[in-house]
Amino acid sequence: MDDVLVEKLDLADRVDDALAVQALAFGLTDDEIAIRRQIVLRHLTQPGVRALGATTPGGRLVGFGYGMPNDRAHWWSTVVEPYLHRDGLDHWLDASFVVVELHVLPAFQGRGVGRRLITGLTDPAGLPRSILSALDLDSPARHFYRSLGYTDLAHPVHFPGAPTPYTVMGAPLPLRRG
Repeated sequence: MDDVLVEKLDLADRVDDALAVQALAFGLTDDEIAIRRQIVLRHLTQPGVRALGATTPGGRLVGFGYGMPNDRAHWWSTVVEPYLHRDGLDHWLDASFVVVELHVLPAFQGRGVGRRLITGLTDPAGLPRSILSALDLDSPARHFYRSLGYTDLAHPVHFPGAPTPYTVMGAPLPLRRG
């Protein structure tokens, strides 16, 4: 999509814009946004974190993604490890780039913006694989991840406080091109 530019994003500076995108794409309440704001800002202190944004010519943020090399000590890893271990797949937590968040406004979905964001995050990772979690639903997001080469590693995965279960997905890097 030529009218949307995907480039490095100063996520600390545009965290509220990014969370507005996530709120629309993911359906978050104001309380959830406030909690996620603190999580995003904490993640930005981690080594190797990268963020990309998708903006219109006028500078409107219409999509974003960020991720980092996985660390087994991070909260997400400690939650998903037992589910992966159950099936002998916990090695996916090592030498992996985690796509922490990836969201595109609904009006811009299906136009290649998400693909440009996720490949822009994972291509320079220098790691053999990528992992992420997605809602455990038959959704366009899950189909999108599968088109990139992600497969289901563990489900249902229950995160504390989350009413809907998730699926942990993994793909070898570089991601498949469509």
